[in-house]
Amino acid sequence: MGNILVLAEQRDGVLRTATLNAVTFAQKVAAQRGTGYEILVIGAGVQAAAAEAAKFGAAKVHVVDGPLFDHYLAQSFSFVAAEVAKAAGASLVCAAATTTGKDCLPRVAARLGAGMASDVVGIGAGAGTFLRPTWAGNILEEVRIETPVQVVSVRPTDFDKAAPAGAASPVQAFATTWTGAGMKQRFVAFKATESSRPDLAEARVVVAGGRGLKAKENFRIIEALADVLGGAVGATRAAVDAEFIENDYQIGQTGKVCAPDLYIGAGISGAIQHLAGMKNSKVIVAINKDEEAPIFSVADYGLVADLFKVVPELTEAVKKVKGR
Repeated sequence: MGNILVLAEQRDGVLRTATLNAVTFAQKVAAQRGTGYEILVIGAGVQAAAAEAAKFGAAKVHVVDGPLFDHYLAQSFSFVAAEVAKAAGASLVCAAATTTGKDCLPRVAARLGAGMASDVVGIGAGAGTFLRPTWAGNILEEVRIETPVQVVSVRPTDFDKAAPAGAASPVQAFATTWTGAGMKQRFVAFKATESSRPDLAEARVVVAGGRGLKAKENFRIIEALADVLGGAVGATRAAVDAEFIENDYQIGQTGKVCAPDLYIGAGISGAIQHLAGMKNSKVIVAINKDEEAPIFSVADYGLVADLFKVVPELTEAVKKVKGR
């Protein structure tokens, strides 16, 4: 059986942390199948990202570096990924199930004529079988991909980050045949959310608010607690739909998935859609005045109280502990 190819994700030449979760998945599958794994880095000015990727035990790190790949575009990146997969004889291509991974991998699968499993959270016992959640995470199903080449997007929160391993992997430039001819996409702009807080998907602490906050200006108490804890701010779909906060902060089945060491949810009922995005958090604290709120069923600590009273008090208590 052929090698495994991990499609790395980088931004501005920096390797994204979610890639390390995908590497762990590749390591597990490689151990099960008795094969190796390789990593592909695509972009412009990505030598530092490639050097970082070389620290995690891959048999080889392929690099496609050039101005044609200055910005991520699904058409060009999927072409290169499929091209490298064929050249490497890969039987499985995987990447983290981030926005980029979810956009690129189905196109890679189409180019390779491969079956695909998305949002994989585990590896099945049989060859080509994988575990993935369905019905908003209420059911864990085992799926089998029967095509010779398989494509898998990996849910980062369900795999640990890979640890550096011994000697660095060889880094090798790949001569792609992509010329940009026939390109049907073009990069217009990337509008990043500017924040001094950690990325929601990677933060160790997340403080989230729901519809119970009642108004946009009330999210300040959520932000204050997040800041004193050095955490990220999150929200439910209901809060986003009510325009209390931008959709970049949405956690859930149709938003971002996070698994921080500490998750604090205030004014959140605990709809299945939201729970699918945060229930793997190490410690879950729920604050809601409705003692029947579903979120209490997944919470490690639950406080039935008025969030407008309790959250500011909690913020002040943390400040005192930290001597602020």
